[in-house]
Amino acid sequence: MAGGELSQSARREQRMLKISMAVSVALSVVALGWGLAAGSQVILLDGVYVILGLGLSWLSLYASRLAAADPTPRFPFGRESLVPLVVGVQGLALLGTLVYAAVEAIRVILGGGSDVAAASLAAYGVVSGLACFAAYGYLVRRGPRSDLVRAEAAVWLAGAVASLVVAVGGAAALLLSATAWRGATAYTDSVLVLVSCVLLARLPARMLRQAASELLESAPEPAVQQLIHEVVERVRAAEGLPKPVLRTTKMGHKLYVDVGFVVSPGRWDIADEDRVRRTLRDGLAALPYAPWVVVELTTDPELVL
Repeated sequence: MAGGELSQSARREQRMLKISMAVSVALSVVALGWGLAAGSQVILLDGVYVILGLGLSWLSLYASRLAAADPTPRFPFGRESLVPLVVGVQGLALLGTLVYAAVEAIRVILGGGSDVAAASLAAYGVVSGLACFAAYGYLVRRGPRSDLVRAEAAVWLAGAVASLVVAVGGAAALLLSATAWRGATAYTDSVLVLVSCVLLARLPARMLRQAASELLESAPEPAVQQLIHEVVERVRAAEGLPKPVLRTTKMGHKLYVDVGFVVSPGRWDIADEDRVRRTLRDGLAALPYAPWVVVELTTDPELVL
């Protein structure tokens, strides 16, 4: 991004994160106030979850700004590694929140449960669920294809699912209160917390796996790899080059593609190498990443292994 200016994609990313933060502020106030008024553990958990998301959104916004900045002498490859690092922090923080909530819910169950207004649970679940689904849909439709926005959207989707559980559980508690099983309503709140924790557990696990994968410089997702291979093969065939040694990885917004060809002596020069590299770069422009393409034409096989 020449001149230190943010790309259009980076600006859209940051705008989406700011909108997400604004929605988080409003929803956290509603959740905490509602949870305290209703004496509901699961609603308070939702409020804490949203506040946690607010802090992580700010962290994502900060990482987005740093990652979009130009390389410096100290960081010659940029700061793209901040993106998977922040995604990992989000996953770790969410996992810690779920573990704490589950332990607390078990403690309440063992203590005999707690009274909570079932109608209030159901109403909150509907209101919160609609808000979370709206935020998720907005980020998916309007946001750029970036890891930070996708992580943000995933958090909102998880919140929507948890709210749906609360709404269904509240409705079930209302039905139970009119039957001989009304004593079970004292455990509804804590059971809903446990169900929510189980449903949400896959999200932090996926976020941590994604972060670790990128930080360890693994190959990008299969769909991206397939397109890279197709572009490389097309260029190879057009130039009459041998089968290359291809290495790829993704770090944040950057896609690193290293292609090495072992060629016959005396046939290729720097201009040929530049042409191959330029063609590869143009072929990868359709991907929602910034390609960092390195092409090596060498007569020594040991230099590309």
